Amino acid sequence: MTTSDDIFSMAKAPGKTLMVDAAYIALECAGFLTALGFDVTIMVRSILLRGFDRECSEAIGEYMETTGTKFLRGKVPESIEKLGDGRLKVKWEGGEDIFDTVFAAIGRTADTESLGLDKVGVETNARSKKIVCKNEQSTIPHIYAIGDVVHGELELTPVAIQAGKLLAQRLYGGNDTAMNYESICTTVFTPIEYGCCGLSEEQAEEQFGRDALEVFHQKFTPLEWTVPEERPENKCFCKLICNKNEDMRVVGFHYLGPNAGEVTQGIGVAMKLGANYSHFMDTVGIHPTCAETFTTMTVTKSSGESADAGGC
Repeated sequence: MTTSDDIFSMAKAPGKTLMVDAAYIALECAGFLTALGFDVTIMVRSILLRGFDRECSEAIGEYMETTGTKFLRGKVPESIEKLGDGRLKVKWEGGEDIFDTVFAAIGRTADTESLGLDKVGVETNARSKKIVCKNEQSTIPHIYAIGDVVHGELELTPVAIQAGKLLAQRLYGGNDTAMNYESICTTVFTPIEYGCCGLSEEQAEEQFGRDALEVFHQKFTPLEWTVPEERPENKCFCKLICNKNEDMRVVGFHYLGPNAGEVTQGIGVAMKLGANYSHFMDTVGIHPTCAETFTTMTVTKSSGESADAGGC
C-alpha cells in the first residue's frame, strides 16, 4: 500500500487509485490525482474530514464528485490481494474491484512505545500512544513534548513551531507566555479549498448551546469562475458562527473557495483579538474579491432565507 510518504516519488503513474479513509490527506491527494486524469475512488468509513465543520465537509465531497472523484461510503477494506500483474484486488462488504494503487491515509499513531516512557512515569494515551501534556509539559515536570506527538492538539507544522518557540522562551528566555491552541487557522487544499478558524458549528453548539448561536452564511460564485462555463454557480461558501451571549463574538469562521489559505490567515488575527460580527460588517471590503463576502453577510440560518447569492 502507498502512503503520503510515497506518492510523490512513485516510479510509475498511480493509475486507477483507491484512497482509504477521508481525512484531509486523502481528499487532497484524491483531488489532485483526479485533476491529473486518474480514476480515483475514496473509501469512506463514516464521515469526511472528522473534526471539521460537517456542512463544509459534505460540500467538499459533493464538489469533488462533480469534478470526477468517486466515493464508496460506509465501507472499509476486508481484504487486499496482490494479483500476478501487480494490481490489487480489494474486497469490501457488498463489492470488490481491482486497482493499480491503494493509498492508505488512515492516520498515524505515535511511535513512543520504544522510548520507555512508562518506566519514568510519562503518561501516554492508550489509543494514540501520544504524550499527555499541559502547556507542552508531560506528567513528569522536566519532560516536555511538542508537535504531533502531543495528544489532543492539531497535527500541523506551524503549530509545532510556535509551541516550540514559546516553550524555549519559557524555559530559557524568562518569558511566561503559553501556547494558545484556540482559534488556530488551517486550510484543506481540496479541489474547492476550505479554510477555517475556531469552532465548527457542531463544536460551537456543544460548547455554547444552539440558542446562544447566530450563524450567518452566504453562497457565492467567485469572479474568476464566471468565465469558464464548466464552473457551477454558488458552490463557494462563507459562514460566521457568532455567540449572542458575548456581543456576537465570532467563534467559528469557515470559507470554501479559491485561495482559502490567503483569505483565512488574516481572519485569524481578527479572531485572536476577539472580533465580533459588527467588526466584520464595519470593515470595508475589497472589490471584487471572495473575502469581501465576509463584510456583507446578513442572511442567518435562523431566518430560513436562502443563502444563495443573487446579482452583483
